[in-house]
Amino acid sequence: MLQKKEKLLLHTIKLDVTDDKSVNDAIKTIKSDAGRIDVLVNNAGYGLVGGLEDLSMSEIKAQYETNVFGLIRVTQAVLPTMRAQKSGTIVNVSSIGGKAALPLMSPYIGTKFAVEGLSESIAFDLEPYGIRVVIIEPGAIKTSFDTGMIVAKKAQDPSSPYYDGMQKLQISMSTILQSATPPSRVADVILDAVTASAPSLRYTAGDDATLLAQKRKELPDSEFKKLVLEFFK
Repeated sequence: MLQKKEKLLLHTIKLDVTDDKSVNDAIKTIKSDAGRIDVLVNNAGYGLVGGLEDLSMSEIKAQYETNVFGLIRVTQAVLPTMRAQKSGTIVNVSSIGGKAALPLMSPYIGTKFAVEGLSESIAFDLEPYGIRVVIIEPGAIKTSFDTGMIVAKKAQDPSSPYYDGMQKLQISMSTILQSATPPSRVADVILDAVTASAPSLRYTAGDDATLLAQKRKELPDSEFKKLVLEFFK
């Protein structure tokens, strides 16, 4: 493991963000062992892809349970400790997909838009208690995101009207990820944010994310749509 190879002083604890007891037990253990909680990085998540028509409600609910409700569950568990110590930083890893929609990923995009709005709102609520909220918006990161995606069951059926589009999407994503931003870039951005004396609310991670965020501001919807489709040719 990384901590053994690098001789890092890390203590790992099992935590399932979709389970109340698992979250509460883990946070209690951390508080008991360390005495405080200074930083929470909400990074759990996965991608669900497929045309909305092909997605079952159970698939969509599972996506939100991890990407949104899991984030809420863990945040709620750490807030009493941070509020009592009058300090703390909550880092919510969103996506550039939380600012700019992408095709055939509506549930995933929906969760990231939710994370953006939720984070921006609680930043107001928590500031009086010395708790800072930071949103990280990565672009394409060189991870196993593509192989770890959940493809809607119906979208895997060649008879689906969205099947051809799904095949193109998966090929495009695999190609993009081959030359994507290394994960260390995201880690560096998070470190800069949590060590800053006055962090910004939002940080992009990756040149593609920075470009898309800027273009989303500058271009009308019709022109931005063309730009997005260029990424997924």
